Amino acid sequence: MSLAVVYTRAQSGVAAPLVACEVHLSGGLPGTSIVGLPETAVKEARDRVRAAILNAQLEYPQRRVTVNLAPADLPKDGGRYDLPIALGILAANGSLPQQVLGEHEFVGELALSGELRAVNGVLPAVLHAARSGRRVIVPRGNAAEASLVRNAQVLVADNLLAVCAHLAGRAQLDRADSVVTAPAVVAAMPDLAEVRGQPQARRALEIAAAGSHNLLLCGPPGTGKTMLASRLPGILPPLEEDEALELAAVRSVAGQASDPSAWKRRAFRHPHHTASAVALVGGGSIPRPGEISLAHHGVLFLDELPEFDRHVLEVLREPLESGQISISRAARQVDFPARFQLIVAMNPCPCGHAGDASDRCRCSAEAIARYRARISGPLLDRIDLKLEMPRVSHLQLREAASGESSATVRERVVTARARQLARSGTANAWLGNRELERCCALADSEQALLDRAFERLGLSARAYHRVLRVARTIADLAGQTDIGAGHLAEAIQYQRQAFEAPPLRT
Repeated sequence: MSLAVVYTRAQSGVAAPLVACEVHLSGGLPGTSIVGLPETAVKEARDRVRAAILNAQLEYPQRRVTVNLAPADLPKDGGRYDLPIALGILAANGSLPQQVLGEHEFVGELALSGELRAVNGVLPAVLHAARSGRRVIVPRGNAAEASLVRNAQVLVADNLLAVCAHLAGRAQLDRADSVVTAPAVVAAMPDLAEVRGQPQARRALEIAAAGSHNLLLCGPPGTGKTMLASRLPGILPPLEEDEALELAAVRSVAGQASDPSAWKRRAFRHPHHTASAVALVGGGSIPRPGEISLAHHGVLFLDELPEFDRHVLEVLREPLESGQISISRAARQVDFPARFQLIVAMNPCPCGHAGDASDRCRCSAEAIARYRARISGPLLDRIDLKLEMPRVSHLQLREAASGESSATVRERVVTARARQLARSGTANAWLGNRELERCCALADSEQALLDRAFERLGLSARAYHRVLRVARTIADLAGQTDIGAGHLAEAIQYQRQAFEAPPLRT
């Protein structure tokens, strides 16, 4: 039979739609054509595949070869289709049994020698193949990330000849989980015990970790803003397996293989303030994930917040609410997950010393207003906790570290997060309006307190709801079922700090 069908997977964001690679041999002048909306790299597969088959000492048919990648309206890009195209040609030529092809899916790029090279986006392909019940054959270079999917049957190969021998029943390929080396010792994370002073900032960091709340730290240079932010991942609960697989799939699409020894560790992304909007949210002619997607289920830390371009910061507003980002291009639209925790740090003024006891600030009121105006009100409205950090005295720096360790704080955070998941199935920061009414019901006295704060501080409806979410987290940390006046007062305090005008020198 001169027609063969081989299954593979395309890449569309973190999805992996099924692609049927149909190969037909016909009479006419020898040649190979590839159809089905292929990009340039896919069209060039005809030369790579022909050389790989010949160098593997296999027969390339001297006939007209037509390769159709179905569905035809789905864009195809990259070298991931080399292996299925080669196997389809060999099967259509009678060199391989076709009945076993339907039990497998194939992903891999071919070198001219017939060796298999690793490709990006293997993990989403393996996840979807596992749901279809087929085995997957991938290059050995992709074994580590492919082995993360426990319920998948993943085989690895070094070259085209090994795949052909396996399909013909002459040899067996290795399983991916059997060739992955034992994980190395996981590097220790920065410990919260190393932070000296700043008890209120440590408290705010614990609340942010417990409820997955966004946090703004404002203070003079050297107060420990970056030091505190870098210790947040160490007090967060470990990722659940499905969350870790979501993050690993994003990394796979971005070409960043996950480390099997630390793949359940939450991400901490720290882009420089010169980053563009595309670098932050993703994009490109072939859409790729940006920093917010690489921080999925983790932390995105933006230091020196006012130094970011305002347009770059504004693109964060929708993902902060929806937990995903849609990137639209002329030929396609791709969705990436982006449920991240935003931590930002900034100085109070251009020189950094406004409100400092040293009285060194010489910035005018207008200069401070312009500096802070670089951050829009709608973006600030999406930050749950705003904290002003004072300078640490040299006497505190000389003292031995006496604060709680990350392990101690993490125990409380994990307990509080478990309460949230049992109650509503999500962290408090992501409570919807209906769940908010059910989980954050207030007694009359607490409601009166919140109403007075709402009127006095001029809170928006979004900030009003964020105060409730933070108060719910504070109550969870205290092990309380109901939100009390003390929990509510502390949550309100975090809304009014950091952007009150400090004493100015005119």
